[in-house]
Amino acid sequence: MKSPGALTLSTRTALIMAVFAMVFTALMAGAYLVTRPVISRSTEQEKLRLINEVLPPSSYDNDLLADVLALPPTSALGLDKGGHVWRARKQGRPVALVLEAAAPDGYGGRIALIVAVLADGTVSGVRVTAHHETPGLGDYIDPKKDKNKSSPWIEQFAGISSTQLPLERWTVKKDGGDFTYRTGATISARAVTQAVGRAVKYANDNRERLFAQGTQP
Repeated sequence: MKSPGALTLSTRTALIMAVFAMVFTALMAGAYLVTRPVISRSTEQEKLRLINEVLPPSSYDNDLLADVLALPPTSALGLDKGGHVWRARKQGRPVALVLEAAAPDGYGGRIALIVAVLADGTVSGVRVTAHHETPGLGDYIDPKKDKNKSSPWIEQFAGISSTQLPLERWTVKKDGGDFTYRTGATISARAVTQAVGRAVKYANDNRERLFAQGTQP
């Protein structure tokens, strides 16, 4: 019996590889379809967990993750690629705006934030969501890495009202502002503080419009 020719072997090999590729692709697609709802739920839960760190869950009764605006690039918030603002309400009345914001001028680059501003202009809370500040020096802006667990640096913004402080005082004390910083890591604190101030001003200047809009600002 003659052995298969080179053409026959090549054809057979190509068919086997094609079948393998189809089966592998089908398995990957199936796995994605199965896991996508789980991943989506996990992502949404993480968003809500973070929001609830800056805004007490008892303060609102709406579906916060559904009551959200997609912001276009917004320089006032440091969002060069856009972001989101979640709108908290209780019995239909505005409670707070939870905004994504960013400080472009951190020591290690961009610092991403989430800022909750109550309807009366008071800051409910602030969290750093991403940064590249120097470990052990400037990363105290993140409460998970702040060694002072009893009084994290980031907590000093909570309870401050926009009516108390003009925008120029939303900076560190070294620059004539009202907020503390850690020695040797002024740049990180300055960047976050000024970004929070800008976010508070944006929330106050645009509150009615943001609460009244549909899904786009």
